[in-house]
Amino acid sequence: MDASLWDSRGKEVALSKWRGKPVILFYEDRHSTTLNSALKEALFNRGQQMGLLDAAFVVAVANLESFDFFPARDIALSHVRDEEKKWNLPILVDLKGTMSGPPWNLPKKTSSVMLLTPEGKPVFRYSGRMDREDMDDFFMQLGRLLGRDMAMPSEPSGAHP
Repeated sequence: MDASLWDSRGKEVALSKWRGKPVILFYEDRHSTTLNSALKEALFNRGQQMGLLDAAFVVAVANLESFDFFPARDIALSHVRDEEKKWNLPILVDLKGTMSGPPWNLPKKTSSVMLLTPEGKPVFRYSGRMDREDMDDFFMQLGRLLGRDMAMPSEPSGAHP
């Protein structure tokens, strides 16, 4: 699966750019960026503790379809650039509803999490707020792709996207 999106400066980018490692894709509208904060924090903490921060790509995609008009588009892109600086993570933007259409079919108004193999095949997909059981399933699937046990009984607190 592939999609053409844009970076925050307006350059077209293909998701296939992130092939070769597992891909953790977050697709969120502006009201849902904190919906899966617990997963994001756990992902960062486990990656840091296990020395796996570079073992997978994290790709954030902002659903900006409702802002694809002047001047809203420029204001929204400026906000995305601010968030990129804050979290030191590139954020792609979906201005045309690409990720809500086939073959992705992700909901437009929530947080969606997908885990893709290094070849781009989806192995995990969840939309909405993940509970502990859903996160455990996510980490089990990620662990399979990385050849590591990603289960951890508790999470230390820390702040990361």
